[in-house]
Amino acid sequence: MSTFSSRTGNSDADFRETAPMENAGWGSTRAQTALVTQVANREDPARNAVHRDIGRPVDDLVRELLVSCAPGEALQQQFEHLQTEFIAIHDLGTRWSRQLLSGIAAACSRPVHKLVLRRQGQGTPLASIDYLDVPLAAQQVLRLYSTDVADTPDAAAAHGVARTLLAFSRLGVMMAGSLPAATLENTLQLWHEEVIRGPWHNRQLLLLPLTNSTTLVTQAQEMVRGTAITLRTTPVVTRSADAWNFINGTWNRMHGSVATSPRSPAATSASGSAPTRAPAMQVTQPTGINSTVFVPPDTRPMPDVSARPEPGHDEVLDVYVHRVCELNGVVGCCVFDIGSGLPVANSGSGAPPAELARHGRTLLSAMGNSSRALGLGHTPLEATITLGSHHLLLRPVTRHSGMALITVLDRANANLVLARLQIERLDPLLDR
Repeated sequence: MSTFSSRTGNSDADFRETAPMENAGWGSTRAQTALVTQVANREDPARNAVHRDIGRPVDDLVRELLVSCAPGEALQQQFEHLQTEFIAIHDLGTRWSRQLLSGIAAACSRPVHKLVLRRQGQGTPLASIDYLDVPLAAQQVLRLYSTDVADTPDAAAAHGVARTLLAFSRLGVMMAGSLPAATLENTLQLWHEEVIRGPWHNRQLLLLPLTNSTTLVTQAQEMVRGTAITLRTTPVVTRSADAWNFINGTWNRMHGSVATSPRSPAATSASGSAPTRAPAMQVTQPTGINSTVFVPPDTRPMPDVSARPEPGHDEVLDVYVHRVCELNGVVGCCVFDIGSGLPVANSGSGAPPAELARHGRTLLSAMGNSSRALGLGHTPLEATITLGSHHLLLRPVTRHSGMALITVLDRANANLVLARLQIERLDPLLDR
């Protein structure tokens, strides 16, 4: 087992002046070891070739890192040395990040691991961090950390660990629970100060609201004001599966591509063994470095939530969209599932249904965010958008919860007010 001392090469002259160990019996050996942190490689050479872990293995699910400085500082040294990409999931007024990790682990049939930071020489636990390795192609993994630190009574140490995880993550995820407006403002202001103080390598933050908040979006924008961070805010999330879909989609867009999970017929061997899973995919951009696109290896729903089934064929909706397309000036239309952004039924010409559905979902999300930010509450979303030569009409589909209709109309031939009225009059078709 090899070791690495992240203390070497530090240019700060005062860095050697660390706090004395509580156990004076270690004083005679400390000058020889002088380890602030330790990095131990996995025993598996194939895994170690593509991923190096922090600390040494204690058992199959636990790794241990011995430190003689603050846990957050020790982690920072490890990340600066290893320079790995990972996602950090942080809680604001909630404790949902661990539950999310457990759901993803169960869906991918992977265990949740634990990294325990202990005081060198005494073995006292300073912090315990849950993490999950989700497999990519070519024996690679994408690591997800929860910043919900355990095994520490020291709030400052827990905050230091969470700060380091967010600051050195490739994608930082903040899950915002129910907090009073003043508390939320103060919390986000503290994080703004952390970003300004640095070092802060993260440039991508994803905000997942768990409850409706009229001020969250505005305050979150203030948190990243004057920084190089790009902040994305999603609609309100109530299920683990939806939270993971937003995280996965953001990760893929960051790497320049939107990938879909592989779907191949289940293969069963002659001996009757279980069907083999479709492998994860890796998409590499021609000009990028570290442009691996993550695709979950398994499309099963999270076990702790009732995930929405993939939209299926509906003859009533087929009749409905064809009648919509018969209206004067309509170029094409598509009924889509708001949660997944997948087309359910479509008719007409123009843009492909998958594109219509995807952009329709994006528009509805933006409208919902704006409504909450302006304090207008949550109501069924309906909108008409006028473009250069076309109109877009968005409205919910009655009797089909979670679905919406997007219609493209030729501006030269369509009367927008009349078209809206005529589409409303087609609603009885959905009662069949």
